Amino acid sequence: MTAPRLLVAASPHLKAPLSTARIMWTVTASLLPVLAAAAWWFGVSALVLVAATVLGAAAAERTFVGPGRLRDGSAVLTGVLLALSLPPGLPAWMAFVGGAVAIALGKAVFGGLGQNVFNPALIGRAFLQAAFPVAITTWARHRQGFFSLAGDTFALPFTVPHPLDGTTAATPLGAFKFEGHATGFLDLLVGDTGGSLGETCDLAVLLGGALLVALRILSWRVPVAVWAAVAALSALLHAVLPADAAWHCPDAASMLVSGGLSLGAVYMATDPVTSPITRTGSWVFGAGVGVLVVLIRVFGGLAEGVMYAILIMNALVPFIDRATQPRVFGTRAAPQEAKP
Repeated sequence: MTAPRLLVAASPHLKAPLSTARIMWTVTASLLPVLAAAAWWFGVSALVLVAATVLGAAAAERTFVGPGRLRDGSAVLTGVLLALSLPPGLPAWMAFVGGAVAIALGKAVFGGLGQNVFNPALIGRAFLQAAFPVAITTWARHRQGFFSLAGDTFALPFTVPHPLDGTTAATPLGAFKFEGHATGFLDLLVGDTGGSLGETCDLAVLLGGALLVALRILSWRVPVAVWAAVAALSALLHAVLPADAAWHCPDAASMLVSGGLSLGAVYMATDPVTSPITRTGSWVFGAGVGVLVVLIRVFGGLAEGVMYAILIMNALVPFIDRATQPRVFGTRAAPQEAKP
């Protein structure tokens, strides 16, 4: 049978080699160094949390979106990112609920993949922050052994957790904000600190991000804009605000490698669905996230502000896209009307 001389088909006629499923699974694979670092520092509790959030996200995806959508990997990626934003001692049942809420309220209510306004993983994190504020702000110290639990990992649902006074520790941002104690730059870079699963080892996050940039999956403009804004504003505030004042700011280097800034800038702010589609908009969006992070960390009541900064800028994406639309090729700018 000979091929037809004329083939009529609907657009698009040119297809990119990367499918949605391939992108999602590739991004998930790039997080393996981050997961390995989390398991190294926090032991088996880190792996249990990841499993719980992924199961919760997959269950909600199957229930509210459809079982066929599980193959695209978006629910798994959402669950992994949510787990990396959680403290290692969080009970697994709370992590499961957070994963389910991330998909149900962060994606399904908007119509499914590609239609959500806010980053689903951060929606799940925000829900847990509101529903379980004590548990989600209880930070466990590094493990004593791989199989030693970092907290009430296997606590039964709705039971009162055991006190962890002997095993808790402040995050570097909390220690500086509320105690004036600064953490060494190298400790922040390699992850020898307390914090969420994915916010301690910046080197692992940067390694995964570099891989995605090399594969042209990640837009480098957003994280660069975030880091540039954080560095510039924190350097200014560090020089202006007195060290003994009620409000004081760490130096730019410490601000860049502390907290969840790297994880948020590389993996959450760059979400193609909830970030601008224009190049200029990407710079504006990233700079807005960076400025809000510094303002919340320095002047807000919380030590960290990455989650709220990204969610606020997610809400502004339609306006940013509208304001930064480039001129259509082959047209001229509309003439300005003369003022009376």
